[in-house]
Amino acid sequence: MARPVPRLIPLLIALLTLGAGALTSAGCSAGSGGASASGARDRLAIGFAAEPANLDFTRTDGAAIPEALLVNVYEGLVKVDQKGAVRPLLARSWTVSPDRKTYDFTLQKGVVFSNGKRFTADDVKFSIERVKSSAWTVSLKKAMDVVESVQVVSPTEVKVVLARPSNDWLFQMTTRVGAMFSRNGVSDLANKPIGTGPYVLDAWRRGDSIALRANPRYWGAKPSLKTVTLKYFKDPTALNNALQTGGIDVISAVQTPDALQQFDTDRFQVVEGTTNGEVLLSLNSSRPPLNDKRVRQAINHAVDRKALLDVAWAGRGRLIGSMVPPHDPWYEDLSRMYPYDPDKARRLLAEAGKPRLDLRFRIPNLPYALSAAQVVKSQLARVGIAADIEPLEFPARWLDLVFTRADYDMSLINHIEPRDIVTFGDPDFYWRYDNPRVRRQLADAVRADEKGYVQGMRKVARSIAEDAAAAWLYLAPNLIVAGQDVKGLPRNRVSESFDLTALRVSS
Repeated sequence: MARPVPRLIPLLIALLTLGAGALTSAGCSAGSGGASASGARDRLAIGFAAEPANLDFTRTDGAAIPEALLVNVYEGLVKVDQKGAVRPLLARSWTVSPDRKTYDFTLQKGVVFSNGKRFTADDVKFSIERVKSSAWTVSLKKAMDVVESVQVVSPTEVKVVLARPSNDWLFQMTTRVGAMFSRNGVSDLANKPIGTGPYVLDAWRRGDSIALRANPRYWGAKPSLKTVTLKYFKDPTALNNALQTGGIDVISAVQTPDALQQFDTDRFQVVEGTTNGEVLLSLNSSRPPLNDKRVRQAINHAVDRKALLDVAWAGRGRLIGSMVPPHDPWYEDLSRMYPYDPDKARRLLAEAGKPRLDLRFRIPNLPYALSAAQVVKSQLARVGIAADIEPLEFPARWLDLVFTRADYDMSLINHIEPRDIVTFGDPDFYWRYDNPRVRRQLADAVRADEKGYVQGMRKVARSIAEDAAAAWLYLAPNLIVAGQDVKGLPRNRVSESFDLTALRVSS
């Protein structure tokens, strides 16, 4: 989950924000890196907004850790491509039994973890069973509940048996829950990630950057870059200035789209595509007054989504009406289900006996959230709802108070996890939405055949929209800015990872 908004800051302040490591002793930018024997640059620096609190995504929720480490340091049996299709990774191939309950995987040969240990079917068994154990605590671990057993057939063959057919399990294996761990490499995941990926952790300067270097033991195609530095900025102006001054080579996700004008030169390229990022108003359904459907519906009618998108994100993005991005197979345009209608919002509040409301609006202190929250606050005030905005440091404070304790009325967050509509079937998830009908619909869809799966998930999307389980605002666009010499940037962000494997710099 997730990606405040000061305006122009003098260049001197921006350079100070970059820290002492922004310039080399020779006066070259940190982003300029070195060169290989062929003359091509082999280093890259990428700017991000949300820094991981630690490096252990098995016990820490949020998107920042898998964004940095999944696919790059940790690999799974499978991965998702730019179109959302499941492709082989550590598994060369697999077959599925006619009853759709048994998966037989054949593994790649010659794979070694960064600690020198061979990757075998025993590690697959260890990794999957570990997700089901108390070692994993993050909410997404529920995706592995369907696994009944994991059987090692040979060092390169493993059989996974599900308790029931699942249309969702293999796709979920492309997410962090499918990451493969070394049996000898989980003692300090918060600080020392050990994986099979093309990169290994080189250095982590807390509050500043994570440096990844090419894994000399990597089993697959070697990455073009020897070093990739992920630099973190709390201030979007400093992030933009870092690219302008050569402190970084890439902005991974533009935080203030109105700033794109400054990059409209021959020096830069703008990559625009789609994401899984549903930006929504989270509503805590477990506490009054939001346990009343009429109040949730009133909030939906009170928000002018088009105006919000225009003001907060310069019109970039796409309006959505449920927890489904357009590239999911069960997408249906529900964006018109709750048209902007402040009069209807007032009537619904009156029917609920709540013509005046005060709501605690706890949001992450990230640029998009602060910008959009101000628009929401203004619009809700017109119908008698006072939204008290309280920015929380992200990720630690927001994850603790909102995501873990559910101590909030409303929040505003970008949920980037793929196919996360399933969270509305979990009454313990932070919006505490408890709807038995939705849970049945989800269960039926996951067990159905392929056609039934699509139809069933479409029912789920419509059910949560009709019930106003949240107020969906827009689908976040993928907006990357980079120097013209950077190649292989991901046009679409449809996985949890910022995939570094295809990146290169032209000479």
